[in-house]
Amino acid sequence: MNAALRDKPARHLALRHRYVEIDGVRTFYREAGSEDAPVILLPHGYPCSSYQFRNFMPALADRWRLVAPDFPGFGYSDTPAPARFGYTFDAYAEFLDRFATALKLERYALYLHDYGSQIGLRLAIRAPERVAALIIQNGDIYEDELGPKYQGLKDYWAHPTLQARAKLADAVSEGGFRDEFIGEIDKRLVERMPPDLWKLSWSLMTPQRQEIMVGLMEGLQENLAWFPKYQAYLREHRPPTLIVWGPQDGYMPEGAARAYLRDLPDAELHLLDGGHWALETHLAEIVALARDFLGRTHSKSESCS
Repeated sequence: MNAALRDKPARHLALRHRYVEIDGVRTFYREAGSEDAPVILLPHGYPCSSYQFRNFMPALADRWRLVAPDFPGFGYSDTPAPARFGYTFDAYAEFLDRFATALKLERYALYLHDYGSQIGLRLAIRAPERVAALIIQNGDIYEDELGPKYQGLKDYWAHPTLQARAKLADAVSEGGFRDEFIGEIDKRLVERMPPDLWKLSWSLMTPQRQEIMVGLMEGLQENLAWFPKYQAYLREHRPPTLIVWGPQDGYMPEGAARAYLRDLPDAELHLLDGGHWALETHLAEIVALARDFLGRTHSKSESCS
């Protein structure tokens, strides 16, 4: 890999930080790689932004074009009023579709993680012909394998009182974000996690964005109805799939990863000794697995064949 990176022009390996207007929303995105290379589209999770892919993207940019937007209300993108943008998972899927269209991304591999798995799979269902491959990393779509941390959300869904909602709002805080990133992993892994993750996410938070985050937590209940649709898409289309998973995850433990094999028996499954944010602690392993997998399923030669 190092030799390949050395031989590639530096302009392709470097991250580029850009804006594009999508339906009047000024949208920030990160990009790396040559514009004529096979595309990897990277929708981010909560409470992060495209920042979560900052290290992964240059490591594949010698052979692929990687594109990662900040969704409205996240990162450096605008936060339009709710009358202009719905802030639901359906709205984000529509937004991602329009973003891909604006950048003329006609075929791509999808990196599915956290909220990005809900948004990306909705996009895949809309346009299955565009999806060349999937990389799935800690993205839950099997209700029977949800982890114990979901219990708090389930309790709220069953009894959505103002007091219970206030507990959700308490999680949208610097301390709550810190717990999202390091609250579950082994102590030996904590030192690999840069505080920038929660410091940056919190510094970009506003009262409007806090309300959006709580609304998305409430909206996770509606996502449960989408789980069978996601599973049906996987069974029907059988996209080449790499599953890389950190089992130290209270929302999405090991069983949530293995469940994908019900609908994708040919998927490649790799369990890492990490948690939900495995790109921070196991970057080298994920890069090596992704390069090998994409080299076989979504390379320039494969795209031209």
